[in-house]
Amino acid sequence: MLQRTLSAGIALLIILPLFFIGGFVFKIAIYILAVIGLWEFLKMKCSKKELPIFIDFISYIVLTFFILFNQSTDALIFTIDNRIIVGLFFVFLIPTVLYHNQDTYDIVDAFYLVGGIFFLGTSFAFLIALRDYNLWILLYLFLITAITDTYAYLVGKLIGKNKLLTSISPNKTWEGTIGGTFFGVLVATIFYHLVIDSNLSLTILIAMTLFLSILGQFGDLVFSSIKRYYEKKDFSSIIPGHGGILDRLDSLIFVVLGFIFFLSIL
Repeated sequence: MLQRTLSAGIALLIILPLFFIGGFVFKIAIYILAVIGLWEFLKMKCSKKELPIFIDFISYIVLTFFILFNQSTDALIFTIDNRIIVGLFFVFLIPTVLYHNQDTYDIVDAFYLVGGIFFLGTSFAFLIALRDYNLWILLYLFLITAITDTYAYLVGKLIGKNKLLTSISPNKTWEGTIGGTFFGVLVATIFYHLVIDSNLSLTILIAMTLFLSILGQFGDLVFSSIKRYYEKKDFSSIIPGHGGILDRLDSLIFVVLGFIFFLSIL
């Protein structure tokens, strides 16, 4: 518990200043996190089947294009260069024929990489786009995940008895989920109303925040299911007491993507 708290405190001291600095520094920081996330993603795959070095190398190149060469506007109209999408399919599907060896690289590996890199690349690129769009909205989304995760853990530890999904995440409880959702929605809603926009209907704001809080927890379970499939506890051990980058950002990734659904309302 102490190690987990210290790690979280140090991470906040590093991350929060970057939020306020923004610009090129924030973009590079997110790119570094994305690269580490991809390393964890590939490492998970290689725990069952080692991928060719060439494929690993190409994966980082494609992710770089996703993160650094996509554009967004002040209105948060985000576009992905079609050449990147086409290239994504070409560079991972064509080698299935060239290698022509199921034990080395096959179509299942290809689609694991196509889906994973598209998902990670788009998610981290959106983090950059959201920071360029509005710092406070990004902090609002960060608050949803941070408060929800923190109180889900605390409430689950204190009074959690009824398991949520033991086959995916054996430590999660219904009590923790409900407690985390309640406090996540409460704190983030107050923050949005006081700091971002007091004119937005409270009904819409609460509904949006509730949806995002629940979605973030589903994101956590999705990443947990990947770990269970590969029989791993964490994606890595970079953050003591917490695991890896994907272990910590799993909820935020889904919340950022979910927020896009509400842009037309705000």
